[in-house]
Amino acid sequence: MLPTLSEVEAARGRIAGLALRTALVKLQAEAPEMAAEVWLKLESLQPIGSFKIRGAANAMVRLGRERLAGGVLTASAGNMAQGVAYCARRMAIAATIVAPDTAPQTKLRAIERLGGRVILAPSADWWQCFETRAYPGVEATFIHAFDDPDVMAGNGTIALELLEDLPNLEAVVIPWGGGGLACGIAAVLRERAPQVKIYAAEVETAAPLAAALAAGAPQTVAYQPSFVDGIGSKIVFASMFERAQRLLDGSLVVTLAEAAAAMKLAAARNRVILEGAAACAVAAALSGRAGSGRVVAIASGGNIDLAKFAELTAG
Repeated sequence: MLPTLSEVEAARGRIAGLALRTALVKLQAEAPEMAAEVWLKLESLQPIGSFKIRGAANAMVRLGRERLAGGVLTASAGNMAQGVAYCARRMAIAATIVAPDTAPQTKLRAIERLGGRVILAPSADWWQCFETRAYPGVEATFIHAFDDPDVMAGNGTIALELLEDLPNLEAVVIPWGGGGLACGIAAVLRERAPQVKIYAAEVETAAPLAAALAAGAPQTVAYQPSFVDGIGSKIVFASMFERAQRLLDGSLVVTLAEAAAAMKLAAARNRVILEGAAACAVAAALSGRAGSGRVVAIASGGNIDLAKFAELTAG
């Protein structure tokens, strides 16, 4: 099930007091550095530094404070957790976050600053939380990070803004984590602008969507932790793969070096801080594999440890 255009329009009104309409800016770089006219959709400027606030806000506001009085629960490596915690604080309800024990400290500290309670879990238990939509000992309403039409509808509001700000865009490149961002945006574009090419962006150290698209079914792939911590897993949810098959034109896999170079370029030319996932989308757009025309890279977030960012961009 995908959100309809009317549901995305309704989501835009619903999240207006929580999420920002973000800027769309041209990446200030020229050939030979880039093979396309690349634009950056700066979701890194959201109150939590990530697009995740859009989906979290839509799902939670739609449910309403009365239904959420017992608190909310989500599973997240960092950004969805911050979105849920931010909205929970605004709604004066409790938020519990199940995070993998490999989650970056920068994101965990941000969750706690927003009032969220963090439960660190082994990777297998954390992933199971996505599947069961529950966690032992926690009684709360589960907000899924990606496999939820309301979350995807919130994310789809990005597409409405893109079509208003750059109606002649030719392609969009979207970081693929769980798939809620890509499928939310694609659901709108396929209805409003079917000529636009839509690509996922993945990193070489964990690219399950590319493997699944090649095989025609979800595949388990090797996973290597890296500074790209906002995307990448061992497998794609079957429900999200089915959506991706219908909506996307492919997955563009980039190297860690390409992601770091894109991070440095955006900082040097536009003074923008990108986290690893966002840098993958920019790197894929820069590669020319999404086309040579007007290509929008969804700069999905900027939540990266500043010491790590300095290390990656200093070379």
